[in-house]
Amino acid sequence: MRVYRQCLRNRLVHWGIALSCFGLIVTGILQMPVAKRYGLTQIFPTTADFFATLSWHYAFAIVFTFLCVFHLIVHALEGDFDIVPRKGDFKESVKIIKALLSAGKEPPSGKYLPEQRLAWAGFVLAFAIVIITGLLKTLKNLSGMDFPDPALFWLAQLHNLGMALTIVLFCGHMAAFLFKPNRFLLPAMFSGYVDAEYAKHRHSLWRPQEKKN
Repeated sequence: MRVYRQCLRNRLVHWGIALSCFGLIVTGILQMPVAKRYGLTQIFPTTADFFATLSWHYAFAIVFTFLCVFHLIVHALEGDFDIVPRKGDFKESVKIIKALLSAGKEPPSGKYLPEQRLAWAGFVLAFAIVIITGLLKTLKNLSGMDFPDPALFWLAQLHNLGMALTIVLFCGHMAAFLFKPNRFLLPAMFSGYVDAEYAKHRHSLWRPQEKKN
């Protein structure tokens, strides 16, 4: 038996954000003089072209920004706030991590684990920094507006900070699957379904509709 956890729209948005974010990181790094230094230009000659990589960066940015805003608006309109952090999530996350490390009993959870809600909030913060500073940097490039040098410096620093936070959060996101119980969540991001017994025991506060294979 399986239960339906993630609809097709959520899965497409999830993977769209993940792939466009990866593209942003790669093309953003290529804005620095690293391609020639590490021999990338011998395999991909266009990586040495600043304006080519900048165009790709803008293309990924458009997709990324659209999907992030779409995600927030759709869930707000539908009143779906299951992923939004709640009071006590940090304390509950500590209990769950302790239980995972000691093979003890976890406290009951809803559709999302407390640490998943906290991770979502962390990504929202990091993505907001990236998007806002990126839009301001783009405005300066496309419109010819002149920002004071200190403003340009801090825009660049904040943009890089957002990228660094995103990479750290991604590594933490992947590290969560080192714990075997968390691996049962992986199928939901591909097929949309999770094992019914897993959902019953680990997400006992969630009431999904069960469906057979």
